[in-house]
Amino acid sequence: MSKVSLKPLADRVLVEPAQAEETTSSGIIIPDTAKEKPQKGSIVAVGGGKKDEPLTVKVGDTILYGKYAGTEITIEGKEYLIMRESDIFAII
Repeated sequence: MSKVSLKPLADRVLVEPAQAEETTSSGIIIPDTAKEKPQKGSIVAVGGGKKDEPLTVKVGDTILYGKYAGTEITIEGKEYLIMRESDIFAII
């Protein structure tokens, strides 16, 4: 897990997406153009929550999120997603 100096605000979290699958379960190599965007990742940083709604996720949690959730950002050459806690479906 990466250490990032970015601190999300309110109910937002910073997520490091999991790597896209390179091969299928039967061993077929997936080309870059056909790889699916991962919907799983690890939380790297969390905001302070809202006044009446504390965050339920914490740094280090592995989560599932929607296919189009969050905004892609690059920090120090590494890709991350920043999203609201409500975009998270589950903690694994």
